Amino acid sequence: MKNGSGAEQQSYLQRRPFIKRLFQAREIGVLGALVVLVIVMSFASPYFLKATNIFNVLRGMSTIGIMSIGMTMVIITGGIDLSVGSLLAVSGMFCARLMYTGLPPLLSLVGGFAIGIGLGAVNGFVITKAKVTPFITTLGMLSIGRGLTYLLATGLKGAVASNVPMRNDAVNFLGAGYIGPVPFPIIEMAVLIIVFSYFLKHTVLGRQIYAVGSNREAARLSGVNVDRVQIFAYTVTGALCALAGIINAGLLSTAATNAGQGNELDVIAAVVIGGASLFGGEGTVLGAIIGAAIMALIRNSFVLLHLPAFLQTVSIGVVIILAVAADNLRTHPGKG
Repeated sequence: MKNGSGAEQQSYLQRRPFIKRLFQAREIGVLGALVVLVIVMSFASPYFLKATNIFNVLRGMSTIGIMSIGMTMVIITGGIDLSVGSLLAVSGMFCARLMYTGLPPLLSLVGGFAIGIGLGAVNGFVITKAKVTPFITTLGMLSIGRGLTYLLATGLKGAVASNVPMRNDAVNFLGAGYIGPVPFPIIEMAVLIIVFSYFLKHTVLGRQIYAVGSNREAARLSGVNVDRVQIFAYTVTGALCALAGIINAGLLSTAATNAGQGNELDVIAAVVIGGASLFGGEGTVLGAIIGAAIMALIRNSFVLLHLPAFLQTVSIGVVIILAVAADNLRTHPGKG
């Protein structure tokens, strides 16, 4: 299936039994690891299965989960986006700054989404039109986005970096609100999972994303506008980072200059753990969310078990290396 067209992959998926269509082979293994982790922690800590802890874990992973949806599409096309944490920060900061200066909340939200979408589109255009590799382009955007975040927080005079308050309850509801006992960010994430899972499996553009990652030249010869598909993937990722940034700022009622630092590693790890290949052509939204859940549960487990913080950081690094190594061995078996 690696070199098959998007249409062939779609036909193959439709012929499989429902459970196998819902979860691909590697995703079943990752889901099993998640279940084992849940079982172990349910015995290791009496607080783990409490509703409050579960909702806190899900709300905490919501921003990573939302960004991992965009990263899934980028990685399926054979790309990478190291700028997601910075796009989260600058989008949330721009929204907060616009409200702080007196702009209506709705227009401030539009502004926050606009800067995320715009910077995501810049990534796509530079990669496709200037032919700069995704790694270098998004690494540069990581720095640009973080610099713009500090500029928005401090102004041109470069005063001491400070946070900017989010001064509207309706906007803050996106990150801190509840529908009954369920935190609203969880609902937002769930809706996006459904929407983008359907999009990738059942739309022409979704199948083209797989086709570009599977075999770029074959996709081009079959009439796929490869540049458009790549630009779309990075632009949507920018939009999802903007939503994550606004959710993060709403949860804290403030936009922080250090928001999203290091998130790019968690997002990439979640997508790869969930079954996406860094070589392109493979991956699902559901798999990425399972990967994000594993990352969130690992962090939560260390907190509940009162383990040293450095072990958490080391463990996450080990998980990332193992996930990439497994992807490499699975994609290129027998190569030394």
